Amino acid sequence: IVAWFQGAMEWGPRALVNRSILADPRKEEIVKLLNHKVKHRESFRPFCPSVLNTSVGKWFDDVPYGNAAFYMLAACKVRPEKRNLIPAVTHIDGTSRIQIVSKESNLKYYKLISFFKSLTGVPIVLNTSFNDREPIVCTPEDAINTFINTKIDYLVIGSFVVSKAENQLNLKIPNIPLEQYFERLR
Repeated sequence: IVAWFQGAMEWGPRALVNRSILADPRKEEIVKLLNHKVKHRESFRPFCPSVLNTSVGKWFDDVPYGNAAFYMLAACKVRPEKRNLIPAVTHIDGTSRIQIVSKESNLKYYKLISFFKSLTGVPIVLNTSFNDREPIVCTPEDAINTFINTKIDYLVIGSFVVSKAENQLNLKIPNIPLEQYFERLR
């Protein structure tokens, strides 16, 4: 589970990734973990996928025209043959409220999803708002406090990655740039 804190806070009804919690959509158990141990909310509450614009038609049907799907404002049907591949973002009725991500809309996030695709073959990550019962985090201090007080594994803030496991919550240990961290994962 990765907390992603980047640039200016977005304005609108959805967390479009500058203040988001990200996770692997392939793991059905991540829904229970996120709802109970991170978000502290009801178990039925669904999560949304962020999908690369170059792959959206291969994974979803009935994608609306216009910008609604870029802002997580439209539900689409997950293709039946893909549903078992992304159970954490497939709602009980077989739909998902998607966020299409392009290079133009958010280059850093596009690169992250592309990297995930290179590792897994899945061009999608789970995206939910970066909060725990309180309003969405706004400041770096909010991000660090929420990270420390939840079961989130990593905090990506700007171009740095903080890991509870590697740093044992000692946030003074130097972190590494995000690009170097991706290379370490390969």
